Order: sequence, then C-alpha cells, then structure tokens
Amino acid sequence: MIIKILGSGCKNCKTLENNTRKAIEELRIDAEIVKVEDFKEIMKYGVMTTPALVVDEKVLSFGKVLKTKDIVKLLRG
Repeated sequence: MIIKILGSGCKNCKTLENNTRKAIEELRIDAEIVKVEDFKEIMKYGVMTTPALVVDEKVLSFGKVLKTKDIVKLLRG
C-alpha cells in the first residue's frame, strides 16, 4: 500500500501525515508514506485544496485534517 500526503508541507499537512502514521501502526499494515509537495504533481490528482490523502492512487480526502480514527476507517475500507 502506498499512501500519499499531498500538500505544501504546512502544519496541517504534517498533522495529517502524523495521524496517518498512527493509523498505520494501529492497523498494523505495511504501507509506505510519500509526501508530495510539488503543486504540478498535486494538480494531477485534481486536488484544489490541501492537505489530501491518497491511497494507492485514489484520493480519499482533501481539504481537511483527518483524525487518526477517521483514517483507520478509510483504510479498513
């Protein structure tokens, strides 16, 4: 599983990344987290508002900082 955090590297982006790491640990899944800060790359996902959470190339959330419990729910599917 590849999880991407799209954003400029702002406080909200870092919080989303930290919450995502906690969710991965809680679920005990093998996942790679990639930070995408290049706006040209971000635009390829059709995301206009960051931070965004992308799992295996599917945008699951954008424009808000998800809490760890919300990320766990998304990752469980």
